[in-house]
Amino acid sequence: MSAKRQHGWACATVRVESWLLSKSASHSLLNQLVWLLASLALPALCLSACTNQKQNDQGATSLQTGPPRTSFPMPPLDARAGAGWVLADGKRVTPGDFRGQVMVLDFYATWCVPCRQSIPHLNSLVQNYGTKGLQVVGLNVGGPDDRIKVADFAKELKVEYPLGFPDKSLTDLFLADNQTIPQTFVFDREGQNVKRFIGYDDSAGIELEKVVAAAINAKP
Repeated sequence: MSAKRQHGWACATVRVESWLLSKSASHSLLNQLVWLLASLALPALCLSACTNQKQNDQGATSLQTGPPRTSFPMPPLDARAGAGWVLADGKRVTPGDFRGQVMVLDFYATWCVPCRQSIPHLNSLVQNYGTKGLQVVGLNVGGPDDRIKVADFAKELKVEYPLGFPDKSLTDLFLADNQTIPQTFVFDREGQNVKRFIGYDDSAGIELEKVVAAAINAKP
């Protein structure tokens, strides 16, 4: 037992002994017992909640692959040219800037373990198809506190593609029906959404590469 917990139980014991020695305590037995139990239970409940939150942040996400299933009809990518993202250097980018290229948009957070596991595969896509018309972009949706961690995240994992912070309108469009991350969207050269991946594992990485290769090699 830790010193802190031993101290807590020692304090509780002192309270009980003081109560037993008090002649006037008999009429308040129930109130004092309720107070004592509550004082011991509340820290335990708080610790459990904090631990569960940490586990949720780092746990595996569910995995789904298939055609787009968003709440709105998915328009061609360049049809949403007004919505885009801001790069780390402050430059604003829109999907229309990549017209004629195959694009992979990956929504991630630095604390998301499956997101981290997907980075080497996304890097390999850039290495294999970057000169053939592929553009991969990582879009951080980890919240304001996560933004300051992106630079270290990119350095640690040797990210080989641009990372940005998406407009709310863009995030609302793509993640309206499911906020699980990572989420990866593949668009062909005409801006049509070919496939949506929710979650990540090795099988999803293999399928993602097949979809990208098909889009790269598709005839105009």
